[in-house]
Amino acid sequence: MSIAAQLSAAFFILCAAGAAFAVVAPQRLLSVLLAAVGSLAALCILAAGAILLLADGEFHVELWPVLTLGTLTFGADRLSAFFLFVTGLVYLPVSIFSATYLKKYLAHHSLRYFCVLYHVLFASIVLVLIAEDVISFLVAWELMTIASYLLVNYEFERAESSRAGYVMLAMSEAGTVAVAIAFILAAGTAGGLGFPALRSAAPAIPDALRLVIFLLSFFGFAVKAGLVPVNSWLPLAHPVAPTNISALLSAVIVNLGIYGIVRVNLDLAPTIGAAPGLVVLVIGSLSALIGILYATIQGEMKRLLAHSTIENMGIVTAGIGAAMVFVAAGHRVVAAIALIAALYHLANHSVYKALLFIGTGAVEAGTGTRDLDRLGGIIHRMPWTSAFFLVGVLSIAALPPFNGFVSEWLTLQTVLRSAVLSSTPIKIVFAICGALLALTAGLAVTCFVKVFAMGFLGMSRSPGAAAATEARFGIRAPLAILAVLCIALGVLPTYVIPAIDRASIPLIHASATTALVPPFFVADAQQQEKVPPTFLSEFHDLGAQVGNDVLPGRGLVVLHRGGERNPVVFAMSTSYLTVALAVIIAAVFIVFNLLTRRRALARGAAWDGGLRNLTPELTYTATGFSNPVRVIFGALLNPAARQQTTAAVATHFRTAIKREYTEVHIIDRFVLHPPIDILRTLAGQVRRMQVGHVNAYAAYVLIAMLVALIVGARLL
Repeated sequence: MSIAAQLSAAFFILCAAGAAFAVVAPQRLLSVLLAAVGSLAALCILAAGAILLLADGEFHVELWPVLTLGTLTFGADRLSAFFLFVTGLVYLPVSIFSATYLKKYLAHHSLRYFCVLYHVLFASIVLVLIAEDVISFLVAWELMTIASYLLVNYEFERAESSRAGYVMLAMSEAGTVAVAIAFILAAGTAGGLGFPALRSAAPAIPDALRLVIFLLSFFGFAVKAGLVPVNSWLPLAHPVAPTNISALLSAVIVNLGIYGIVRVNLDLAPTIGAAPGLVVLVIGSLSALIGILYATIQGEMKRLLAHSTIENMGIVTAGIGAAMVFVAAGHRVVAAIALIAALYHLANHSVYKALLFIGTGAVEAGTGTRDLDRLGGIIHRMPWTSAFFLVGVLSIAALPPFNGFVSEWLTLQTVLRSAVLSSTPIKIVFAICGALLALTAGLAVTCFVKVFAMGFLGMSRSPGAAAATEARFGIRAPLAILAVLCIALGVLPTYVIPAIDRASIPLIHASATTALVPPFFVADAQQQEKVPPTFLSEFHDLGAQVGNDVLPGRGLVVLHRGGERNPVVFAMSTSYLTVALAVIIAAVFIVFNLLTRRRALARGAAWDGGLRNLTPELTYTATGFSNPVRVIFGALLNPAARQQTTAAVATHFRTAIKREYTEVHIIDRFVLHPPIDILRTLAGQVRRMQVGHVNAYAAYVLIAMLVALIVGARLL
């Protein structure tokens, strides 16, 4: 048995032991026990994923036959390994965070129930990723769906929790049915339910059937990924779920939807032609824009982060769609770059979204609220939490040199590579989607500037914010781990890209490492021969080889090589940028201190616009900050405003005007409400038959019998 298989077996043993210990251990020790067992299990799956991805280790295990449907089979390839690694990367800090966070439930809820479900969910996620036949995949998928539903509905006595859980479960089951039908259609051609059989029979699938399989699988998995138009459950589930489960929903579970899309449409039943890729690209771009628009106008932190998840999954999906189009056009290296960008952004999103959700949990514990309008000024009382949260904000806003910048920049650059395509209509679609993604990136900066500025800076706008307390070490530790990962993934992309490339090669059948990370540091003559000597010498003269003596790897510059006329299509280096930023900041600091050394420091009251006493009620709020976005995109958001006024003593004046907005999501307005309105109209017409007269009802029965007799006679 390989090392990866042994680590995977140890993982499942730990999950089973954690669930068993949760039943018998004392209630007061359960949170610490969950953290210990969950962390060990996460380390096992982290190590297994790294070995499978980097050392070409594989394992395949056959369990037992299921009637005549085939044998349950589990195994892992490089794509599975990548998702396993990301899953472990998130579960480790979330498990550590849970040791402190779960203590809030000790007095009112059963931690035994929670701990059992937590380990079941972890095990089911891994089973989904290593399943190698349809039966195993669907059983693991259903187990994961039920466990996540029960954890979201953990505080089931709250009406909003029950409603959110019901919507989540209903939509997930609908998606599962669509995926199951897609697998059945593919298996009908393959004559078996094993993934190898599906993969081998893929070329024989008729084009029409292949399109049906694509549509069913894409929109079925899109439910779990939270893509438009099947994303209604996500903004409902996140605010009501426990914070550690919210982190897993956004950083792990939505990834399974992306995994399913990639596994089916790039591996088991690859699409043919550009149309499916364009559908994926357009849906991803729309999801990104709609997600960030609704995130920008939110004031509740967890709901804001939920909409942001839709945005980021849209960016990932857009990259996958671009890869599918480039594969169909025969540009496999560019397709590999697009898929690398998508998977890179998925990993980045998992890390910084887990950081932001844990940070939100720390803010709620320290202030008693998640409402940005009631926060403010907590940076002075929660400095460590604020610093780590700022790293997450800068990362998700895609500002260099943090990790979100690298993957979003690479995605946008890849979309712009539509210039290599020959079809003008496809180029137009790429241009529109590129514009949508660029607008999304700009709105993301606005959104998260609001989050940090309104939540952490300025004056405290509630007693809870004024009396905020710093998070405990058990919360600061996972925040620190995730913050370091955000910086590392952003500063060292040239080490991340080759690893992700190993996962994309079996799907795209082309490598992008040499095209993206030239071997500036590599002395191997065979690898150097792949790059023209003049190209290497010119970049060496520019300093691209700086660090060769102290750093391993191929280099520190990410660039896409073109032809002789355009040798560099795009290029950047967050590694060197980080050094440059540090030098600039240090120089400014030194110059400032030299210029102000002889001047006395004078302190005075902050200017407050001429007011005698600036109160928290007069300061800018998150709602006010996002109001320009609400106004500019009013036609899209289309909120219904209800004005409430309070009359003063004199009837001609009003002391205050308060507007409450009732938002109806654009997907609900254009996708869900129209068929509901049609059904209600039909029901209203049918209701007219209910006249209350027995003779009329007898006539209905007689007419129905006559129709049945006539139809039956014709059939006979």
